[in-house]
Amino acid sequence: MKRPAMLGLFAQPPQLLNVVLALAPFVILIATYLIASDIRLADNPSDKLLPSLQQMGDALHRLAFEPDRRSGDYVFWADTLASLQRLAIGLALSTLVALIIGLNMGAFNGLYSLGNPILTFIAMIPPLALLPILFISLGIGELGKVALIFIGVFPIMTRDMALSVRSFPREQVVKAKTLGASDLAVVYKILLPQMMPRLITALRLSIGSAWLFLIASEAIAATEGLGYRIFLVRRYLSMDVIIPYVMWITLLGFMMDWALRLILKWRYKWYEQ
Repeated sequence: MKRPAMLGLFAQPPQLLNVVLALAPFVILIATYLIASDIRLADNPSDKLLPSLQQMGDALHRLAFEPDRRSGDYVFWADTLASLQRLAIGLALSTLVALIIGLNMGAFNGLYSLGNPILTFIAMIPPLALLPILFISLGIGELGKVALIFIGVFPIMTRDMALSVRSFPREQVVKAKTLGASDLAVVYKILLPQMMPRLITALRLSIGSAWLFLIASEAIAATEGLGYRIFLVRRYLSMDVIIPYVMWITLLGFMMDWALRLILKWRYKWYEQ
């Protein structure tokens, strides 16, 4: 199933201009921050709202390259590892469930009638509203955090998969059935391979939401993690720690999306253009 080309309505700008246009908002944002930081620090060197690059670099160096006096851990990397483990488990479970349930729901009308209403109902529940229930019922350990990511992500991915299958060209299914293919053969030999890139795309679109649920759960009940550290130091107005952590989370999300996009280009060239 070939994805339609993503083209604008008018002439394509030169490649160099595209790069300039892409970088311009970032340059403006960074320049605005640096100017505002210089102005505030010149007026009050003890100001914590807009720390300088030097202050943020010192804080990051202390957390990433100096062992903690209490635990002996390198706090920045310990937080990163804890958060990525929770995120990876939650997204992996969500993707697996979305693939199995969504594929079969989309292919079999009876399963669609059975599963679509309850999935729609679950998808309408704000996942963060379930956070206290999850922590009370599952505890404040890893299970509750992973469960929040799973509940927040899997209904959307499953419904997306089911709808993608239901929009699959029926000509291919009819031809396969005419040649004697069974229903299961059609689902797992014809539909499954062509739905994989759509599943990867749905995963890419879910990364931001998964990070949101992870940070929220770590902020409430955790002893390590990127979200935990941000909310721990906020009481001290430590923007020199908060801003680098937020930028690191953004970079991790970007790299995850970039890796998935590379997989699409490498494995499914007929889909990614």
